[in-house]
Amino acid sequence: MKSTQYSEKTLDHFRHPRNVGTMEGPDVAVGKVGNPVCGDLMYMYIRVKDDRIADIKFQTFGCGSAVATSSMTTELVKGMTLDEAMKVTRGNVADALDGLPLIKMHCSNLAADALHEAIKAWREGRGGEVPEAPAPGAVKESCELPPTTVEGFDALVGKGVYRQEPDPAELKDRRVLVLDRGERSVKLALALTEYTGRVVFMSPYKKPEAKDDFRAPLKRSDVKVLYESQLLAVIGEFEVEKVRVHDLNENEEYELTVDAVVVLE
Repeated sequence: MKSTQYSEKTLDHFRHPRNVGTMEGPDVAVGKVGNPVCGDLMYMYIRVKDDRIADIKFQTFGCGSAVATSSMTTELVKGMTLDEAMKVTRGNVADALDGLPLIKMHCSNLAADALHEAIKAWREGRGGEVPEAPAPGAVKESCELPPTTVEGFDALVGKGVYRQEPDPAELKDRRVLVLDRGERSVKLALALTEYTGRVVFMSPYKKPEAKDDFRAPLKRSDVKVLYESQLLAVIGEFEVEKVRVHDLNENEEYELTVDAVVVLE
């Protein structure tokens, strides 16, 4: 398996996550973890009976690997004693998914941490304390790869790669790729349609269903949207010529011809 690809098991847990939801009650404890760099946020709910995890559910706001690792963690530990569950590591979760891309091991493989936080909460007598989780779409940041991990990105900054919001007029009639970095990137993609009819918006997330999701206006625009997609490389000798993309849904890579790439910091 290529280091940038996901296993079929990972994709299955992303497309069909198990044990999604919340729980309440005096026998429930909750663990919460987040990655401020990429924006992933996880809540792990455990129901404890006779020092065992009788039931477990999760809420995860993040990319496909964050969802998949959360889903797999719930399957691994249901029925375990608390001591056994505390020994489950990020590596165990990745192994159970038949591996994860290296960057995702550090960016999104946080489910075991959330589990451990829930167990600690239970042991500290904080059972029944259920935090309010954000509504879907409330987490603004994307878990796209940080720019410095995208092959060729740094070499082409100033040569078609933009870290800051460009003047839309500079990109008139050009083929522009805008990466999902939150609401600012959505507004930029929409603004660019006044200057070029060739705007592509790339997001690692699934297509939003809620009308109030900040990505929803893209559906009613001229922007071409690539959901469940990840930027792997920016290619060009003296300026941006194309990009290599990983289709998370099909687990395939392909190249896309573009003139400019915008990844807002």
